[in-house]
Amino acid sequence: MKRTYEDIFPNQDFSHLLQTVEQYLSNDTPLWWVNFVGEEVGDFPSPIACLWMGNAINQITGLRHAHLFLLYVLPEHRRRGVGKALIQYAETWAKKRGDQQIGLQVFTNNLPALNLYNQLGFQTQSLWMIKLIDK
Repeated sequence: MKRTYEDIFPNQDFSHLLQTVEQYLSNDTPLWWVNFVGEEVGDFPSPIACLWMGNAINQITGLRHAHLFLLYVLPEHRRRGVGKALIQYAETWAKKRGDQQIGLQVFTNNLPALNLYNQLGFQTQSLWMIKLIDK
């Protein structure tokens, strides 16, 4: 998760992300890793991508649905279909659970992610807006 944010917002402190993971990672929010065969770190395969899914509530219908917390592919492995394959895997997982949609949040300056999600049929349903306020 930290690498994802560091790619988009360099020079930021992301120490708070550990709290997010501790709060939301559970048996109901699976995390899948993609390992690159042949590359190892110590005795373990070297992960090149991950996908973390969770739960959300559709604010219109009130139904639970799958929510994509995190999709990350190492830069040197991007544009090879890894992210697309992970999203397709997530769709299969969500369908088996009975979910009717997958939601996600994406930063407006993350053009590669926006392009991928648009190609896979995701559509903007709402905009998350913020206003910075003085202390």
